[in-house]
Amino acid sequence: MRRVLVVPITITIAALCAACSGSAAPANGGDGAQELTVFAASSLTAAFTQIGKDFQTAHPGTTVTFNFGPSDGLASQIESEGTADVFASASGTWMDDVAAKTGVSDRVDFAENELIVITPNDNPANIGSIGDLANDGVALVLAAPGVPVGDYARQTLANAGVVQRAEANVVSNEEDDASVVAKIAGGEADAAIVYASDVTQAVAATVRSVTIPSAVNVVAIYPIAVVDGAAATSTARSFLRDVAQGPGQATLRTFGFLPPPP
Repeated sequence: MRRVLVVPITITIAALCAACSGSAAPANGGDGAQELTVFAASSLTAAFTQIGKDFQTAHPGTTVTFNFGPSDGLASQIESEGTADVFASASGTWMDDVAAKTGVSDRVDFAENELIVITPNDNPANIGSIGDLANDGVALVLAAPGVPVGDYARQTLANAGVVQRAEANVVSNEEDDASVVAKIAGGEADAAIVYASDVTQAVAATVRSVTIPSAVNVVAIYPIAVVDGAAATSTARSFLRDVAQGPGQATLRTFGFLPPPP
């Protein structure tokens, strides 16, 4: 019986000693948290999934969980639920909103993204320029107003002087850029405006791209920040540094993003 009793006593003492010495603190964060929750714009899905895998490899014991979606919806979720450690937005507007209502720290711009017109491979409406989106009978898909890529698309159409006629051609307002791409890849519309990074290697096989001139194009700037009240504050800061200043930058380039503004 003495052997049975000694084992739990020994473990308890060892655990107490480890707690007193600080040797039980996790290597990845220093705040006792090894789970990181990142809310990120849907356009970052492929790039951040890879960045998350690399971060976990570099920080053994850390688990990164992503919630991808439209930046406006993510901002509302953060403000109502408060479950995010990190927020990466496709729009400074929605980061401003979270900063005002919930609070953020360590905010930094980490990437830029240009817009591009896409059509099905057979280009049924013969779209050759952004101006062609205003032609009669064109079935145009955009992300909904309030969704960053939808707002950017409408700004670009306004810059090109065709926003009213083009908006009259809109047959669907989608919740995010991934849904817009899916409509065109599936041949459900004639054209759409999405981020250049949305035309991944897999997508490029199913759509045709039409460049938007820089004189009218809108460049999206992506900010990232640690959300106030984050359960994994130091780990969140490490992830942010990885994205903004570390190896995450090379990964973002691989997935079609541009460097952040100087």
